[in-house]
Amino acid sequence: MAIMNFGGVDENVVTREEFPLEKAREVLKDEVIAVIGYGVQGPGQSLNLRDNGFNVIVGQRKGGKTWDKAVADGWVPGETLFDIDEACEKATIIQYLLSDAAQIEVWPRVKKHLTPGKALYFSHGFAITYKERTNIVPPADVDVIMIAPKGSGTSLRRMFLQGRGLNSSYAIFQDATGKAWDRVIALGIGVGSGYLFETTFKKEVYSDLTGERGTLMGAIQGLLLAQYETLRENGHEPSEAFNETVEELTQSLMPLFAENGMDWMYANCSTTAQRGALDWMGPFHDATKPVFEKLYKEVACGNEAQRSIDSNSQPDYREKLEVELEALRNSEMWRAGAVVRKLRPENN
Repeated sequence: MAIMNFGGVDENVVTREEFPLEKAREVLKDEVIAVIGYGVQGPGQSLNLRDNGFNVIVGQRKGGKTWDKAVADGWVPGETLFDIDEACEKATIIQYLLSDAAQIEVWPRVKKHLTPGKALYFSHGFAITYKERTNIVPPADVDVIMIAPKGSGTSLRRMFLQGRGLNSSYAIFQDATGKAWDRVIALGIGVGSGYLFETTFKKEVYSDLTGERGTLMGAIQGLLLAQYETLRENGHEPSEAFNETVEELTQSLMPLFAENGMDWMYANCSTTAQRGALDWMGPFHDATKPVFEKLYKEVACGNEAQRSIDSNSQPDYREKLEVELEALRNSEMWRAGAVVRKLRPENN
């Protein structure tokens, strides 16, 4: 483990150079890893582990779409694909990758298979941090660890196939065996992480929920829509409004500051763009900072977690969700976006 300086602050970081894949395989050579759930994170993590040479099986409800998806991905019923209970029984490491709501529902089935010395693995700090609300309390004689890739399971798999790695945080909530650190780092390397940075279950879930509701999804959609609407209300056509709001951001500017930082991107734009961006950065910061502060307080006090639990546990949740997503999909901005994407050179 190396200590690296991030903007003047030292942090613990593990790279693939200091903990190579061969070492990870050696650490986990006698382990059976059961990936429970095949929704968002399950496919990417399990396929990467399998391709990296680990002994991995999948546990999933029989008969559903995700069971069929697992079969289509090459998992063989009775050999590498099992019902949840059977997979948990066979495993020495249980990767609990169901949705937060499903984890609450399935927990009694998983808990009974957590015999001494096993490891319980999460990719989100939700269940443990809010244990008074989820009732997920692991036995004292198992390791409780976390690898949280900083992106979707789809991105994790796509970057793995490109020979790249998606950065992940790691945390140890409970070290019952004395092997928790080796186990969690080996798993982080095995699932395809770029580098691993240390956190806690609480910090992970607080930052994750804030990020999802903030710049990663909620805030970015709100900002994009506000600018698009302003342009449309002032007579700009949908294609122009979308290109100036979304297309240039995602296709031109994001790659620039992803590559070398925001300062480098500013330096490689026109002087007019530089001046305007620097002048308006402050007002946007001042307008949104109170919203982020309110959001973080709602996450920290558990209100956001409870809202998620309450809504996701409703029997008609999926139907209500689809109505909301359909409204987003059919909004003018994203209908314009669908046309713009089709017109990209790589699609013609």
